[in-house]
Amino acid sequence: MQMSYAIRCAFYQLLLAALMLVAMLQLLYLSLLSGLHGQEEQDQYFEFFPPSPRSVDQVKAQLRTALASGGVLDASGDYRVYRGLLKTTMDPNDVILATHASVDNLLHLSGLLERWEGPLSVSVFAATKEEAQLATVLTYALSSHCPDMRARVALHLVCPSRYEAAVPDPREPGEFALLRSCQEVFDKLARVAQPGINYALGTNVSYPNNLLRNLAREGANYALVIDVDMVPSEGLWRGLREMLDQSKQWAGTALVVPAFEIRRARRMPTNKNELLQLYQVGEVRPFYYGLCTPCQAPTNYSRWVNLPEESLLRPAYVVPWQDPWEPFYVAGGKVPTFDERFRQYGFNRISQACELHMAGFDFEVLNEGFLVHKGFKEALKFHPQKEAENQHNKILYRQFKQELKAKYPDSPRHC
Repeated sequence: MQMSYAIRCAFYQLLLAALMLVAMLQLLYLSLLSGLHGQEEQDQYFEFFPPSPRSVDQVKAQLRTALASGGVLDASGDYRVYRGLLKTTMDPNDVILATHASVDNLLHLSGLLERWEGPLSVSVFAATKEEAQLATVLTYALSSHCPDMRARVALHLVCPSRYEAAVPDPREPGEFALLRSCQEVFDKLARVAQPGINYALGTNVSYPNNLLRNLAREGANYALVIDVDMVPSEGLWRGLREMLDQSKQWAGTALVVPAFEIRRARRMPTNKNELLQLYQVGEVRPFYYGLCTPCQAPTNYSRWVNLPEESLLRPAYVVPWQDPWEPFYVAGGKVPTFDERFRQYGFNRISQACELHMAGFDFEVLNEGFLVHKGFKEALKFHPQKEAENQHNKILYRQFKQELKAKYPDSPRHC
């Protein structure tokens, strides 16, 4: 009896082990099958949403590595460039929002993160040694507390060549040490910053806007280059991705995003209907309306506001380029860089649009998407040195147009 009981017990144990093995094999099979079945869906998901961001420690290590390199000098030797204080993984076919700012104007980055769902690239200019240190501490804090910054933002730093940025000293964490959330970081920045016009820095250092634009756009295929105090319409990134993915016909085309400015930036319009309501009562007007009307007039705002409402983003009409139009646009392929000889204020974007035209690009205005600048642009009086630089840029622009004739001798177009 005891022998028979022991045999039965061993048999049941063996049977139970076999059943468990079969169950595990079935689970493994289902897992593999699910993985294969979901791969296509996963690929589609990552097409629109990048993989999970790196850890905070990895991002901080990247920041330290970039700063420890000592940066590189730009072509003029006047500026020191630190690439990749923050990095992000981007789909090569993605549309990147490229912008630039002084350290104080980084405050606007919060609004861009809310409106633009895709990757951003930001070039920051620190005019003094103290600003360079603030920029590194701020980048450290943002990378620690803002998951969106780690996942979607590439950040570069530029400062005068006589300065070097330093790795934040953990023994002296400074004003940002006690912050515990992304909102707290931006709130703290709002208290210590003095936001204003990028090129009105109050120093004897020229704001290198075109160097910053090139740096932010570097490595991107399709890019929308804007000023940091502008806000895109809601869903613009997704609309652009869907449009560009559906057709390959956009090579050699600059897709123009109409730009406006709003009197009060307390509530920015999210869609075209909201924009038009504000436009009709004078709270919104074409960009540069009071400063340089011809600089945006070819966009043909009267035609754009009367377009029929549509659900899909698409080009609505073609506009031939004419001087001094400086549209904001999305373009891919061999897009000419911004000429870095232009600094401070005046002719820095017009010159690049002029070359884009000479290089054979056509300009097509989008039907639904738009940009809104915070505040009305008004004429300002600059320090005599800044005004002298504006006059220098005017002379340089005449020279630049002559250089384009030699660069594109077979082009039937002219500026």
